Amino acid sequence: MFRWKRIFRRAAVEFNCWRLSELEERIGYRFRDPSLAERALRHRSSLQQEKLDQTDAYEQLEFLGDSVIGLIAAEYLFREYPDEDEGKLTQIKSLLVSGEVLSQRALALDLGRFLLMGAGEVRSGGRERRSILEDAFEALVGAVYLDGGLKAAQRFVQRHLLSCVDEIIDSDELRNYKSMLLEYAQSTSTSQPVYMVMSESGPDHKKIYTIEVSLNGKILGTGEGRSKKRAEQKAAREALEKLGVPISE
Repeated sequence: MFRWKRIFRRAAVEFNCWRLSELEERIGYRFRDPSLAERALRHRSSLQQEKLDQTDAYEQLEFLGDSVIGLIAAEYLFREYPDEDEGKLTQIKSLLVSGEVLSQRALALDLGRFLLMGAGEVRSGGRERRSILEDAFEALVGAVYLDGGLKAAQRFVQRHLLSCVDEIIDSDELRNYKSMLLEYAQSTSTSQPVYMVMSESGPDHKKIYTIEVSLNGKILGTGEGRSKKRAEQKAAREALEKLGVPISE
C-alpha cells in the first residue's frame, strides 16, 4: 500500500516537472521557485481533494498581479503615448487590464491546460471559463514578480500583453469613431467619408501614418497613428468634434 503511494507521488512530481517545463517554455520565463508557478495555477477547487490550505490557491497572487499589471501598463502608456491626455490614457489602460483582454491573453498562452483544478470544475468547463483565465493570468504575473522582481514582470507583461496594444486598441469598440462618422453621413444624406494617407514617416517597424478624412470634398479631420486604422480613428474623431456630434468616452 505504502509502496504504491510512493509510486503515485513520484509520478505526480514527474508530471508536475513536465508541466512546469512546458509552461516556462510557453511563457518565456524560468522560475527560481517552482512553487510560485504551481500556486499561480492552482484553482481553489483543487484544495479539498489535495488537503491544502486556502492560501495555496492563486487568489493572493491574483491580487498582487492585478496591481503589478496596472503599474506596468500605466508606465508603458505614459512613455509611449505622450500626446494623449489623461482621460484617453485612463481609457486605454482600463481596456488593457480588462477581464476580456486578460482572458484573451491567457487563451493565447493556453493557460487553461496548465490549471490545477478539481475534477468537478474541469467537467463544468473551468479550463475555458474566462473569469478563471483572467485570474490565472494575473496570478502568473504576480508569481513572476515575486520570483524575479519588477524587471522580470515587465518583460512578461511586455511580451504577452503590451506587445499587442495596437491590435487591442484597434479592435476596441470604444474607439470606433469611423463607424460614428459613417452613421452621421448616412443620417444626413452626406456622401461617405473619404480617408487619404497624407504621409508616412519613421522606420518600417515603427511607422507613423498621417491621414485626412473629408466629407463632400471638405477636409474635416487629421489623425496620426502607428497604424492606418488608428490614424483613421483619430481623424474621424476630429471630424465628429468639428461637426458637433456628441462623442461618448
